[in-house]
Amino acid sequence: MRILGIEGTAWAASAAVFETDDPDALRAGTDRTPEPSADHIFIESNPYQPDSGGIHPREAAEHMGTAIPEVVETALDHAADRHDGDGPVVDAVAFSRGPGLGPCLRIVGTAARSVAQTLDVPLVGVNHMVAHLEIGRYQSGFESPVCLNASGANAHLLGYHNGRYRVLGETMDTGVGNAIDKFTRHVGWTHPGGPKVEAAATDGDYVELPYVVKGMDFSFSGIMSAAKDEADAGTPVEDISAGLQETIFGMLTEVAERALSLTGTDELVLGGGVGNNARLREMLAEMCEQRGAKFHAPEPRFLGDNAGMIALLGARMFAAGDTLAVEDSAVDPNFRPDQVEVTWRGTDESVARAYTDDGAIRGAEATVDIGADDVVKRRVPKTYRHPELDDRLRRERTKAEARLTSDARRVGVRTPIVRDVDPVDGVITFQRVGDADLAERLDPAAVRVVGEYLARLHEAGIVHGDPTTRNIRVGTGPDGETRVHLIDFGLGFHTGHVEDHAMDLHVFAQSVEGTADDAEPLVDALEAGYESVGSEEVIARLRDVESRGRYR
Repeated sequence: MRILGIEGTAWAASAAVFETDDPDALRAGTDRTPEPSADHIFIESNPYQPDSGGIHPREAAEHMGTAIPEVVETALDHAADRHDGDGPVVDAVAFSRGPGLGPCLRIVGTAARSVAQTLDVPLVGVNHMVAHLEIGRYQSGFESPVCLNASGANAHLLGYHNGRYRVLGETMDTGVGNAIDKFTRHVGWTHPGGPKVEAAATDGDYVELPYVVKGMDFSFSGIMSAAKDEADAGTPVEDISAGLQETIFGMLTEVAERALSLTGTDELVLGGGVGNNARLREMLAEMCEQRGAKFHAPEPRFLGDNAGMIALLGARMFAAGDTLAVEDSAVDPNFRPDQVEVTWRGTDESVARAYTDDGAIRGAEATVDIGADDVVKRRVPKTYRHPELDDRLRRERTKAEARLTSDARRVGVRTPIVRDVDPVDGVITFQRVGDADLAERLDPAAVRVVGEYLARLHEAGIVHGDPTTRNIRVGTGPDGETRVHLIDFGLGFHTGHVEDHAMDLHVFAQSVEGTADDAEPLVDALEAGYESVGSEEVIARLRDVESRGRYR
C-alpha cells in the first residue's frame, strides 16, 4: 500500500509518501513497532519563514500556493520511482483537513482533490492534531496511551475512549508555541521563537513566573504577560527564557501525569513541534520513569508539522474504508480532534484502565497511604521541576489543601477532617472517608451530589480546582445512603469569579467524558445538582467555555 499525504495547515508546505508491506496490520488496527524494511516514509517539505514577527496568514497562503505544487510533484516522483506494477502510483491521497489557517487549508484541499481526481484514487481527510498523536502511537507500539500534543497553535491531552479521542485537558487561551512566540516577538526575535528560547535558556537562571494549572487544563496568558514585564524591567532575556521553559514545560508535564493518574494508563506519547524541545522531553521522560510508565517521542521529522503523519494516518483510515467524496471534502479550520469518528481502532480499546484501591496509591502529586482510620498524603518532590518551583508548589498546595478542606466543611460540603499538617515536608494526615473513588462507582445520584457540593463551594467563594472522579470519595452511611466526600483541594483557592466556577464544572465533566462508558446522564446529573443550589450564570459560562474551540 502506498499513500500520498499533503500537509499545509499553517507554515509547513509538505508532501509525503507512506508505504507499507503489511497493509493487513493497518486494516486490523494492529499496533506494533514497524520494521524499518516494512514501512517507508518519504517527506518533502518547504516551510514558510516570515521576515519578521510571527506567521502572517496572507503570506503563509501565498507561500502554500507556490510550494504545495512543488512538494507534491517531488513526492509523486518518488512514488513513481518505487512503483513496479500497473495502476496509479499511489492508492489514495490524504490531506490535512484541519485545524489550521483557512486560506492555507483550502490550497491543500484543492491540491489533494486535483491529484485524487487525476489519478482516479480515493480521497482521505485527516485531522491534523490526531495525526500528530497517531504517528507516535503507531511507532511506539503502545496499546492505548495518553497523548500530549504540544504544537504552535495547540496544547491538549487526548485519550481514546468509546470510539473517539477525548479531550482530557487543554489550553484555556492559546497554544504553547504561539505563547512562546508572543514573548520572543516582544523582545525582537524572529519566528520561530521556541528554538531561540531553548538556546538562550542554557545560559540563564530560573525566574519565577505564574504557574496556572486547573485540573488537567492550563493557561499561558498570565505567564506571557509576566515574561514581557520582566523583559521591560531589564531582566536578562536568558533568565526569562529559563523561567519560561521551567514553568510552561513543568505545567505540561504535571497535567500529563494527572491524565495518567486519572485514566490508570502507564503509556504517554508526545506530539507536536514544541516536542522538539529537549527540556520538555527530558521532563516527560523523567516523570514517566518515576511513575513506572513508558514514554515515546517520535523522531524530530515527525514532531513538527509534516506530511508523513498525514500519509500514515491516511493509510490507516483508507484501510478502514474511511474515505471522502469530493463534494464532502471541505476543509474545517476549527476541526477538533474529539469530532473525529475513529474508524481505524477497535471500539473496545480505551485509555481508561482498571483501578484498584490496595491501601497505597500514587497520584499525580502525592503518594497516599490508607490506614484503618487515617490517610497520610505526602507530596513527593518532583525532580523534573526546578527545585525552587517545586518547593514553592508543594508548600503552597499543602497549605491550601488543609485550609480549603476545612473551609468546605464549614459550608456544608462533606470532606475529611484534617488531623495534622506539615507544609515544609508536604504531608497532611486526614480522616479516612469513603470506600472507593467515584471513578469506580460512577452513579448519577452521587454525581448530582457533586454538582450540589460544587455549587455550595462557589456560593461561598471557594474553587476546588481539580474536581475529577479520582478526587471524590464515595461510601455508605449507617442508614444505607450513599455519602460523597470531596478531597484533594491542593489546586483550590478563594474567588467569586464566574469563569473559575465554570472551570470546576468543566474539569469534572472532562474527567467523566474521558473515562465513563456513558457520560451523558452523568454530566446531566452534575448540572442538575448544580442548578438546584447554584447560579444559572455559571452554567451559562460553562456553555461558553465548551464552545470556544481552542484548536486553531
